[in-house]
Amino acid sequence: MKAYDGMYIDGAWRPAAGPDVIEVVNPADEQVIATVPAGTVEDVDAAVRAARAALPAWSATPPAERAARLAALRDVLQARREEIAETVTAELGSPLKLSQTVHAGVPVAVAGSYAELAAAHAFEERIGNSTVLSEPVGVVGAITPWNYPLHQIVAKTAPALAAGCTIVVKPAEDTPLVARLFAEAVHEAGIPAGVFNLVTGLGPVAGQALAEHPGVDLVSFTGSTAVGRRIGAIAAGAVKKVALELGGKSANVILPGADLARAVNVGVANVMSNSGQTCSAWTRMLVHRDQYDEAVGLAAGAAAKYGDRIGPLVNAGQRDRVRGYIEKGVAEGARLVAGGLDTPHDRGYHVSPTVLADVTPDMTVAQEEIFGPVLCVLRYEDEEDALRIANGTVYGLAGAVWAGDEEQAVAFARRLETGQVDINGGRFNPLAPFGGYKQSGVGRELGVHGLTEYLQTKSLQF
Repeated sequence: MKAYDGMYIDGAWRPAAGPDVIEVVNPADEQVIATVPAGTVEDVDAAVRAARAALPAWSATPPAERAARLAALRDVLQARREEIAETVTAELGSPLKLSQTVHAGVPVAVAGSYAELAAAHAFEERIGNSTVLSEPVGVVGAITPWNYPLHQIVAKTAPALAAGCTIVVKPAEDTPLVARLFAEAVHEAGIPAGVFNLVTGLGPVAGQALAEHPGVDLVSFTGSTAVGRRIGAIAAGAVKKVALELGGKSANVILPGADLARAVNVGVANVMSNSGQTCSAWTRMLVHRDQYDEAVGLAAGAAAKYGDRIGPLVNAGQRDRVRGYIEKGVAEGARLVAGGLDTPHDRGYHVSPTVLADVTPDMTVAQEEIFGPVLCVLRYEDEEDALRIANGTVYGLAGAVWAGDEEQAVAFARRLETGQVDINGGRFNPLAPFGGYKQSGVGRELGVHGLTEYLQTKSLQF
């Protein structure tokens, strides 16, 4: 076990204000692998003050120079990919291959995309007799989750820095080690002191202090809808801008005429990836009544192949929460066709890949975010019924549509109340905006739409 000390504030590792620490547990074997400081209100205040002091110089730095620093950061992340992957596997429990390709690989692409955007974006334009300026919103307070611990830090930090903002990051307490690696990468990339700051700590202490701090101009949060509501209320009291990426209950709609086997297999893979700990996972599979039984059989078979190939959940509380949803689903009438409460593992916070059939739209498991490797399969009568079911939750983050005819799939996708839809297995695009409708959030991440979240507009008339 390694005991880490200090917070990254104003370009250096500084001792924490208090003595308390957070234990970091490997969810695969339940062993404590490290401790990090539990940040206090004083630590957050020092970080925000450093960001505030660095803001004038960084916001005045030419976009080309900001782009160069982001390109250097991308290169450092690329060089340290293996170390990053091993760290994420140790603290999150994800299989090493997933950590290498997704947890370490995607942040490199995102950082690189903002290096390019910072250099190419038009930060001012002429409209009639006005010059319209896009200026940095100021100091950003970023509160990030544990499920994609590095990606979410990069998805907030890179556009903030590209826009000319400075930032304070409070990472999830379950996965602070890769956040410390990122701070080291920032330092190695030559990003000036105070532009990026890191405070580890608990949400109710350090997270709340960051959201409430009067020196923070924008709060960017990714996590549960319940916590998002609280942060939104805090920000509203100070008329402070927020960007919230919250929960999801995304529908995977398989229309008649689609390649059923492919749609089901890809859909199951989507849900099982990262042990189901993905806010945009297609956790509701909607299948026409005439193909329902075949689809359930395919889904059960596909889930069984994962067996113990998926990693554990992040902690004991999350494991117990997911198991509770499985029990509730069966109690409300769902049929367990794969997985369940048993697991082949003696240690670790594991949940078996699970498929629930005969799920109806009003069941708890069809309405609430489970955040584990649990797929619900629902039947529908016709396209209008499928649309009603797909749009029938408080969420609207992502989704998928499969059809034999692409135009039919696109037409259906246009009617979905959700922020992102994959058509017939469309590939992930790091430049496409990501964010939610309804209670899935406010604002967008990634690409130019993610950049604009960190800008404010001024017009000069002459």
